[in-house]
Amino acid sequence: MNIKFFTTAIIIFLSVVSIAQKQPNIIFIMTDQQRADALGCMGNDAVISPNIDKIANEGVTFINGYSSVPSCTPARSGLLTGMSPWHHGMLGYGRVARKYKYEMPQMLREAGYYTFGIGKMHWFPQKSLHGFHGTLVDESGRVEQDGFVSDYRDWFKINAPDKDPDVTGIGWNEHSAAVYQLDEKLHPTYWTGKTAVELIENYNQEKPLFLKISFARPHSPYDPPQRFVDMYDGVEIPEPVIGDWCHSLDSIHGSKSAAFGNFGIEHAVESKKYYYANITFIDEMVGKIIQALKEKGIYENSIICFTSDHGDMMGDHHHWRKTYAYEGSANVPFIFKWQAGFKGKLKRGSKLENPTELRDFLPTFLDAANADIPEEMDGLSLFKLVENPDSEWRDFIDLEHATTYSQDNYWAALTDGTWKYIWFLRTGEEQLFNLKSDPGEITNLSKKNKNELAKWHKHMVEHLSERGVEFVKDGELVVRNKTMLYSPNFPKDDRTNSELIKEWRNIYKGLN
Repeated sequence: MNIKFFTTAIIIFLSVVSIAQKQPNIIFIMTDQQRADALGCMGNDAVISPNIDKIANEGVTFINGYSSVPSCTPARSGLLTGMSPWHHGMLGYGRVARKYKYEMPQMLREAGYYTFGIGKMHWFPQKSLHGFHGTLVDESGRVEQDGFVSDYRDWFKINAPDKDPDVTGIGWNEHSAAVYQLDEKLHPTYWTGKTAVELIENYNQEKPLFLKISFARPHSPYDPPQRFVDMYDGVEIPEPVIGDWCHSLDSIHGSKSAAFGNFGIEHAVESKKYYYANITFIDEMVGKIIQALKEKGIYENSIICFTSDHGDMMGDHHHWRKTYAYEGSANVPFIFKWQAGFKGKLKRGSKLENPTELRDFLPTFLDAANADIPEEMDGLSLFKLVENPDSEWRDFIDLEHATTYSQDNYWAALTDGTWKYIWFLRTGEEQLFNLKSDPGEITNLSKKNKNELAKWHKHMVEHLSERGVEFVKDGELVVRNKTMLYSPNFPKDDRTNSELIKEWRNIYKGLN
């Protein structure tokens, strides 16, 4: 045998073994309000996302990835804690607790990682660390405590002291669209990606890196720079889907920030075009982040995950924004690229149908760090499916949201990726969809498939039973007159019940 060839083979083998034994870096990339189908790798040819698609091609895409409570803060609580909504305590949109028993940055810090967060955290107080060594935040202009100014806004003042960051003129919740009116290098998407690249370039510690990169787009405002809008000239943008169960909303038109309404096909398609362009801008910055990891020599020994906190209905069923049980709101991108040298049966580039949820990222990261995963943690390690895609997994995932936008929008749901069952807690209405034959959830089968409905109704009874007689009584689901925003498991802090209720009312008025 050629000695040079043999020596080279040994070196490669030893380097792979070394990588496999070493704690991998964890690069956790997330967006805000990105629906799962808004990526090329999810089968949407209209979306330009080559860099994110490459991550998917080098890992696994979970096509049934969900956000259990699909609005910003409760979704981020699930991410932070690895727990289900009932167990972390946020059943709808409120303020994240100041301290949890389990917190992703803290647990990884204790496992030996240097932990840093860049972008949108949406915690309270707004510069809370939850175990991060440091954060640089972009809170989209939100000021939820006296004197707060985000790091992005301070950076903007240094780089464009004569400019207004909000000059484009679209609010956080509007679904109209416009071209960004400033230099694209002042856009928060550019700032978030550029800041992440700078940290990677400057990182020289021996300990592994946990880096959370959280883009504030494609959440409205739909405000991409012109060159990204131009990329979609001539592209056929999918029209919104309209179910046979939502005709009561046909005649609602409302304001440009309305949560419900028929604004016409042209408006919905235009909004989606700019929404996609925002995603392409993010994708370009993701490409720069990946290149920085490669140039630093740490790409191979890095886990890279890509997800979002929840989706965006984009006019489907005359619904806008989030907080709904439907796919546009609750189904999110869910991509996991594992490190080189990890042995598993799953082929890179695979797509899996196992129902996954944001709570699964923390146990996955703990698994990678060789840290203990608490038995009571609800999330599951994705490594289990990489090792063997036929491994035992959960049968379905739970979804829910406390009252928002309208009194009737108070629901709990279950899905296994094929069937979705929705129970409306205030009205007792039920919906049943077959996601395989009807991915747009156009036809409500609750009155057409009684056997399947009864099966899922029973699953919901079992799921909600631990909550007591307020939710299940004498083996039947209870119709509720009052919403429950925080479960009894929500961490106690210095806010009284009356303060929590007052806070919820204020937040509800300006839900974002």
